[in-house]
Amino acid sequence: QVQLVESGGGMAQSGGSLRLSCVISGFEVGGYAIGWYRQVPGEEREGVACIGADGGHTTSYGASVKGRFTISRDNGSNRAYLLMTNLKPEDAATYFCATHGPLRCGTDWYDGRIFRLWGQGTQVTVSA
Repeated sequence: QVQLVESGGGMAQSGGSLRLSCVISGFEVGGYAIGWYRQVPGEEREGVACIGADGGHTTSYGASVKGRFTISRDNGSNRAYLLMTNLKPEDAATYFCATHGPLRCGTDWYDGRIFRLWGQGTQVTVSA
């Protein structure tokens, strides 16, 4: 059975850091792009970051996190990570990882519709 399980969420101070992990089981993720998304209750899901399976592992970031967050992947362990630094209260949300879409993130990754498999999410809170 294919599963994505996020971990690493919790409480961080404003200006602090958290590292989220996404463990993917049931298939090898090396040929697929992986995305991180977040959602606040009552708001639409937004794209945080995406990393491709192309040779250069091309990355894309949402404008609000660019320069602060870093997405990475480890195909050998079937994992993806999201390093969040300089956290702001606006970053508080439930964070989801997703995959099983195209090889590249392309230009259509932001809303997450390119991905078929999603985790259950990990909650991040940030103190003001």
